Amino acid sequence: MTGPYDSFRDYINALDERGRLLRLPEMDQDQFEATGFAYRMIGELGYHAAPAFRIDRVRTGGRWLDGPVFGNVFPGWLAEALAYGVPASAIGDLAADDRRLYQLTREHLARKLGTDDRWPRIAPHEIGRAEAPVKEVVVTGDDINLLDFPWLQTNPGDAGAYITAGTVFMEDPERGRNVATYRCQVKGPRKLGVNCEIGQHGWIHIQRAKQRGEATVPAAIVLGADPITFSVGTSKLAGFGEDELEIAGGLRGRPVDLVACESSALRIPAFAELVIEGEIPVDEGEEEGPYGEVYGYLGLKKPWNFVMHVQAITHRREPWIVNSFAGVTKLTMSMPQAVANFSRYRKLLPNLVDLYRPVETNGVVLASIDKRLPGEGMSAGQTLAAGDLFSKVVIVVDGDIDLHDKNQVFHALGTRWQPDPASLVIPRTKGFPLDPSAPTRWLTSKMVIDATRQWPAEGGPAQWPAVSRVLLDQQSPGTRALVDRRWSEYWKSWQG
Repeated sequence: MTGPYDSFRDYINALDERGRLLRLPEMDQDQFEATGFAYRMIGELGYHAAPAFRIDRVRTGGRWLDGPVFGNVFPGWLAEALAYGVPASAIGDLAADDRRLYQLTREHLARKLGTDDRWPRIAPHEIGRAEAPVKEVVVTGDDINLLDFPWLQTNPGDAGAYITAGTVFMEDPERGRNVATYRCQVKGPRKLGVNCEIGQHGWIHIQRAKQRGEATVPAAIVLGADPITFSVGTSKLAGFGEDELEIAGGLRGRPVDLVACESSALRIPAFAELVIEGEIPVDEGEEEGPYGEVYGYLGLKKPWNFVMHVQAITHRREPWIVNSFAGVTKLTMSMPQAVANFSRYRKLLPNLVDLYRPVETNGVVLASIDKRLPGEGMSAGQTLAAGDLFSKVVIVVDGDIDLHDKNQVFHALGTRWQPDPASLVIPRTKGFPLDPSAPTRWLTSKMVIDATRQWPAEGGPAQWPAVSRVLLDQQSPGTRALVDRRWSEYWKSWQG
């Protein structure tokens, strides 16, 4: 059965039914076994074929603790097709056809996006405590002990155990709710570090509270929300002052069910696995990090970062814990952001055919265009470089190149691109702050590669030869159907 799902458990069970969940009895994370396993799994199977995995028992901090702990929870485009509700009849038995699942999910979500590039909004709905699974266990006061839960130190260089997939809830009296994902270092039984980067919405909420003369900001860290709510919290779909939960409701097609916190007026997802409630002092902070970031490099130690004092923990019985394994596995679902980006850029670039940011290549953006005039490849690349915070290398190719086929992209680089004059270096512009190569945070250089066929006016050859594969389809139109028909027969004796 496809989603949208009301809970993380329903989603994981759907992956399991599709054969996309690997069960592991136990792992010794004091030996970084789970991290080593994740690296090898992605290395051998790739991002799109590797399954989600569940560890039932884990050793961490010198103790064996019951899980389960989950990793790689968004394995391939099948995961997004299921979570966003692509009809099961359309998915069929295409679990191995990742590219087709990508297109199905993209088309499914594109039908939801408004002409103004806004997702539909559905306001959340509050339910009572008795109906909320996240209230099955309530812990307050001296009974609180964060160390009772199997948080992992993912990398040997990390400062300690971290909550890596928590969705942080805050509210501002004028700007409303903010839902975002920040790493949280486990510092003690009732204390966490909270890393809100300067300029992020959570950081702005804290600064606004400080300006109002408030000493603390109530916050709640939600673990195991439904996959759409979690993914919207990791995205840039909501501007400052927009409610991420309304967008999540629109993508789900129904409201996110909320329940009141124990220690504040905050409302949190009722079907989550675990919620940590507390206060963030606006002026209190301490050393935090280092931490292995999404780029796969150890981030710098921060001499000062926010802390959170825990006032309550509520959770399901035997809660399910997620670890993001940042820098190793895919962290979140990305299709709504991809659909919104394509729609926005298509208005600026009417001849844009496709836009794709491969999971495997941080900072690389691929675009294909239906080139009609000299200079359009370089112009498109500059537009994308200026508008995409995460891009560092923008590669533009002709519309006949499949951006999901790396062989075709690299073939275009090798046969259609001349580094001079079809390259442009932008020496200094806004970039993603976690890029380990950037000498100054928030600043980067960028490069545009125009790998479209260069026309004579752009310094290209007077005439381009025909593409052999295109000639095959044109001059022998029955060949592809013949090979498709006999494909299984060809492989009957294969022992590989």
